[in-house]
Amino acid sequence: MTEVNLGEEIVFWFSGGLAVLGALGLILSRKAVHSALWVALTMINLAVLYVANSAPFLGMVQVVVYTGAVMMLFLFVLMVVGVDSSDSLIETLKGQRLVAIVLAVGLAILLVAGIGAGLTDVVPVGLDEANGVDGGNVQGIARLLFTDYLVAFEVTSALLITAALGAMVLAHRERWLPRASQEELSKARFIGAGHPGNLPSSGTYARHNAVDTPALLPDGSPSAQSIPGPLVARGDVRPVDHHEVEQIESLGGGSK
Repeated sequence: MTEVNLGEEIVFWFSGGLAVLGALGLILSRKAVHSALWVALTMINLAVLYVANSAPFLGMVQVVVYTGAVMMLFLFVLMVVGVDSSDSLIETLKGQRLVAIVLAVGLAILLVAGIGAGLTDVVPVGLDEANGVDGGNVQGIARLLFTDYLVAFEVTSALLITAALGAMVLAHRERWLPRASQEELSKARFIGAGHPGNLPSSGTYARHNAVDTPALLPDGSPSAQSIPGPLVARGDVRPVDHHEVEQIESLGGGSK
């Protein structure tokens, strides 16, 4: 039986705990981006466990492929396609929650049975003997992938490609109306009830150029359209100091 030293136990419990924490965060997070980040935490700690168990190649693949490429792909898709929180409350397939619960319970039973068998019936021997047969961890994995598990490896590759194509098809949205031209957008802007031209810039008189300072109209009154709406709603608009305006007019010869 292989002896486990104190350092290995510390790495196992620390990285294993963080991996479980990331898995729980994936399930409990309300935002898809946060769930993806929790998955990244789990994958990184799994890579640490692989390296600690004399499988450095698997650890590097876990970081480069899954944590790097796959997770960045997930985040890219989430940012491009967008996920609305209201979409998660709509069942596109009837009974999918019941099926998900049944599958989750079945997976939990398999995990408990596998862990129980590993703790009782299996004698740990480590990876030194397995790595020594083919001259190293990388050589051993390559031999298994391209001999014993070649068909499963190729089927998995085809499945991943099919899943990627299916995701692109599902995320694609047909354009029902043609894209509006620049002329059509300009006409719509003048026909509508909004302001057709550019709004006056804020902070257009001397001594103040902040965004909360209103612009002055030709009669000296402040322009309400020059201040962003959120600042007006919060009451953060800087009042116009007419004494300063008079000083500026006197310096400029009385012209506004």
